[in-house]
Amino acid sequence: MIRIMLRTALLMLCFVMMFAAQAQDANTVLTVANERVSIDDFEAIFKKNNRDSVITKKALDEYMELFINFKLKVKEAEALGLDTSAAFQRELQGYRKQLARPYLIDNDLLDALVEEAYKRKTQEVRASHILIKVDQNASPDDTLKAYERIVELRERIMGGEDFAAVAQSKGGSEDPSARDNAGDLGYFTVFQMVYPFESAAFNTPVGDISAPVRTRFGYHIVKVTDKRMARGEIRAAHIMIRHKDKNDPEARKEAEARATEIYEMLRNGEDFGELAMRYSQDASTSQAGGELPWFGAGKMVEEFEDAAFALKEDGQISKPVESPYGYHIIKRLEYRPVPKFDEVQQELKSKVSRDSRADITRQSFMKKLRKAYNVIVNDKMLKPLYKAAEDDSAFVNDNGITVKKEKKLNKELFSIDGKVYTARSFYDHLNNSRVRKRGMEPQRLINAELEKFVETELMTYEDSRLEEKHNEFRLLINEYHDGILLFELTDQMVWSKAVKDTSGLEAFYESNKERFMWNTRYSGTIYTCADSKVAKRVEKMVRKDKTIQEIKEVVNEDSNLNVRIDAGIWEKDDKDVFANVPEEAGVYVIDNEGQDYVIVLEEVRKPEPKELNEARGMVTAEYQNHLEEAWIKELRAKYDFKVNREVLYRIL
Repeated sequence: MIRIMLRTALLMLCFVMMFAAQAQDANTVLTVANERVSIDDFEAIFKKNNRDSVITKKALDEYMELFINFKLKVKEAEALGLDTSAAFQRELQGYRKQLARPYLIDNDLLDALVEEAYKRKTQEVRASHILIKVDQNASPDDTLKAYERIVELRERIMGGEDFAAVAQSKGGSEDPSARDNAGDLGYFTVFQMVYPFESAAFNTPVGDISAPVRTRFGYHIVKVTDKRMARGEIRAAHIMIRHKDKNDPEARKEAEARATEIYEMLRNGEDFGELAMRYSQDASTSQAGGELPWFGAGKMVEEFEDAAFALKEDGQISKPVESPYGYHIIKRLEYRPVPKFDEVQQELKSKVSRDSRADITRQSFMKKLRKAYNVIVNDKMLKPLYKAAEDDSAFVNDNGITVKKEKKLNKELFSIDGKVYTARSFYDHLNNSRVRKRGMEPQRLINAELEKFVETELMTYEDSRLEEKHNEFRLLINEYHDGILLFELTDQMVWSKAVKDTSGLEAFYESNKERFMWNTRYSGTIYTCADSKVAKRVEKMVRKDKTIQEIKEVVNEDSNLNVRIDAGIWEKDDKDVFANVPEEAGVYVIDNEGQDYVIVLEEVRKPEPKELNEARGMVTAEYQNHLEEAWIKELRAKYDFKVNREVLYRIL
């Protein structure tokens, strides 16, 4: 009975293997030295490199031949062990790290944040704020105290007190600038404030005060005083006359008078740039004619910004405008409105990826990974670490953390997709990474480090599965893998070899001289004449053996355009006029499509082979082609390969 069961099992296994092999063959378009290439992979590669081409049998066959040559070269590189070198592994890993980045974030959320950023780019918000400072790593008690203070200030304002007065009051805003601006930040747009603050400002209606919002600086409350459509950006130049003392009415009056005098000079036609260099007291721009970089909302003081954007045409100049720095005369140079989304999408994506918004996409991605891989932390296993971290010597002077009963560390702390991580692995991480307390309570420190540890291991695990989860990524990595190998081996076998193998190059040249020929060449002088009268005059002087310099001085006496003279050696195809010139020495007057020439031919050289030094570039290129053809022929003889045309033509 047991024998019958074993025999049945073996038969079933054979059938399964046979059907699997048949299914594999039905999907295999090419086999090279036992490596199978699936029709799906080949089709993806073909279409990537032939995006706009019409797909025909001929096109598929031609590309398949190129693909076979490519795979044979890669196979040879692997046979030579080039893929095992440290340099190759380092280069491939460098590329892989870059290529993996888009797969290790929440792309849906990233796209949403980019769209949000663009919407905010089209708007400008004016807001005031009150800040109560608290460090990001502050203790819960200190954080709570800061929160209670900001809530108290908000309640005072909601109870009827003036926002500016509260901001400037004793115990009010801890932003040093509040003394002067009462918390008013002017107009700003996207990316000009930290993201939580920006969101509070854009999401709060005009006239309202936000709930307390936490940033890396502390707690804020935000009062939105205005919103408007974005003005775009402007490039301008200015002439500035500083106040000697902005609090002195006479000094201000003197500066205004000087600015008005310069403005009148501009109205009378004097050059703005020259006046800026002579009179502007902005040392950073005066020598550049007063030119400033592009700016938009929040980049300049309000008075200057408003006056600049009030100019409606390029080249328009403002009357003197006063700012806290003095008087300005502003010239509009260029203006550009808010660009369309498609024009700035990639720029915004790059900014979002570098901004604190990137933390949001990372946290969202981590949340998804935790759920997908069923990550659950056994908090009980952290108790011995909490206790050990309370020791004053823990993490000090590289002493690390010591757990008295280390056997407790051998139990599971968490798992990722079934892979178990013990408390010991985290314990080793704490000691090896030289964690510092940084004033944090032991339990908070351990929890924060555990969060980092879990995220690192999650990211490493997800990274290891990218080829398995994302077919386009697998194909891309394969492309880089094969491309690096192909470049290295082709350089050895063809490109560098053709340059270094001087005897081989010379032998190839001697055997193929007829492929590197000069065309018929003309040696002499070409006189390009203004008209037929000038041509006749030049011809007479040539026949009288006048020198080129003598002809030029006489004929061009009244105009340098009468005759242009070129002397040299040309191939027949170099100039159209040679089509009408006999192939023998002499003096010829030619009318070629309305242009008059006098051609003086001293020598006509019949077609002949170029010397090696005259054709080295072409010879080297041809020699490289020769080496590659011979190499491919050798590889095709060395390795077995087979194309399944029936499968190939399924692409049609």
